[in-house]
This record gives sequence, C-alpha cells and structure tokens, in this order.
Amino acid sequence: MNKKQRDEISKLLSYVLRHAPESMGLTLDRDGWCEVDELVGKANANGHSFDRQALEEVVETNEKKRFTLSEDGQRIRAAQGHSTEQVQVQHIEKEPPAWLYHGTASRFMASIETQGLIAGSRHHVHLTEDPETALSVGKRYGQPVLLAVDAKGMFEAGVQFFQADNGVWLVEAVPIEWLTKVADTVS
Repeated sequence: MNKKQRDEISKLLSYVLRHAPESMGLTLDRDGWCEVDELVGKANANGHSFDRQALEEVVETNEKKRFTLSEDGQRIRAAQGHSTEQVQVQHIEKEPPAWLYHGTASRFMASIETQGLIAGSRHHVHLTEDPETALSVGKRYGQPVLLAVDAKGMFEAGVQFFQADNGVWLVEAVPIEWLTKVADTVS
C-alpha cells in the first residue's frame, strides 16, 4: 500500500472514529471502541475498499499515532480528538511536564487573547511536549503561532491534565493567564 492510500484510510478513520461514526452506521462505546471487522465491513459497504491488514498498517505507520488497537487486535479507537457525543473516553489524570505547547494560526489569536484556549467542538484542548509538533499543527490552519502553556502552574492550581494513548496532553481549557506567545513565524 502506498502513502496516498494510507493517508486516505487514515483520514476516513479519523473522521469516523473521532467525529461521525454514524456516517457509516457505526456505534462506538463510551471509550470510543468499535469492532475492527465491523468497521472494515461497513467501510467497504460504503465504497471504501480496504481490509484488516491495510487498517493495521495504517495504525502501525501513522506518525501521530492517532489510532489504538485493543490488546487482542479486535477493536480500534481514535486515541483522542473526539467531537462525537457517543464517546467520553476516561483518560487517566497525569502530572504534566512544566511546559506544554499548542500550535494555532495567527487568525485565531484575537479570540485566544480574550478567552484562552478552549476545546471548541472537541472534548479537550490538545497540547504537546514538542514545540516543533505544535508548530506543524499550527501550519495546517494558516500562519502558525506557537503558544507555551505553564502546565506546572495550572496543575499546581488544581487543573486536571490527561495524556491520551498517543502521548497528546489533554486539558479542558487553558485560561489566558497560563499562555505565553513563543513564536509567530516558522524559520
């Protein structure tokens, strides 16, 4: 399978497992899991041609580790990023590193400067330990801006942090007082 095919399957999985399982007639459990065979069958019935082996290759090779297979390989879920109300993943609370980062686009800064980072349609704000990863996320939406989050300060103030299966840090919101603009250009 080539990269283009993997990317197409990955985009489909992201859409279905994070946002719209009903688009293929799937029902996810509260933790976001569905049966691999059911997903593959319904995807094929909806005009997306791939098999279990292709799905497993996408999961294994996805750079952002967006998907998780159950230990027995029978179920799959998106690691984080859900907007569907079907899913309320119970992530384990964890103490974050001192600083985390969020990448956004400059066009969103006016809103961020008044209300901080909010989850919007997703269940959590996504943060990373790696500034380069954050910048690459920001690039997807326009002129990137890198924001540093005083995660240690937030945690010490009682804010809960969680870490998804793929290492992405999750928090309900980041008030403006915990944010610092690090960079608004990419070299």
